[in-house]
Amino acid sequence: MIAAMIDLPFVLKLVHLLGATVLFGTGLGIAFFMWMAARSGDAKTIVQVAGIVVVADMVFTATAVAVQPMSGAALAWSMGYSLTEPWIIAAVVLYVLVGACWLPVVGIQLRLRDLAVEAANANAPLPATFHRLFRIWFWLGWPAFIGVIAIFAFMIAKPSLW
Repeated sequence: MIAAMIDLPFVLKLVHLLGATVLFGTGLGIAFFMWMAARSGDAKTIVQVAGIVVVADMVFTATAVAVQPMSGAALAWSMGYSLTEPWIIAAVVLYVLVGACWLPVVGIQLRLRDLAVEAANANAPLPATFHRLFRIWFWLGWPAFIGVIAIFAFMIAKPSLW
């Protein structure tokens, strides 16, 4: 019974689903912890959390970002779908848009961490630049979050869009 379940589409679907789970879950977790740390206003807390957030983004999010297109293309091929299916094209466009939000977020996280380090070392309040960058970071997260949910919807429903 189990041997019959373990075929190429099954394995690819599992890898793709796990990658999507890591991508969404890590993104949501990172956003939550970074937001909570920033709300504390404590530079030392932000230094600690931002340092972990940067590592988590590189280890988990970046890995999932790399795996998703490969596993998705292989999965579509193994199941007989064309990569020109409207729902696949829509999902890929959204994936690129999500990535366009995520890439600057990574740079902003590094800068937020560095600004918090400077404030903590000087025993000073967080500078205005920190708060401005944090707002940009926050607002870039929303289209990425909504985009990932929309990608999930396209993958599940496979709508005929045109």
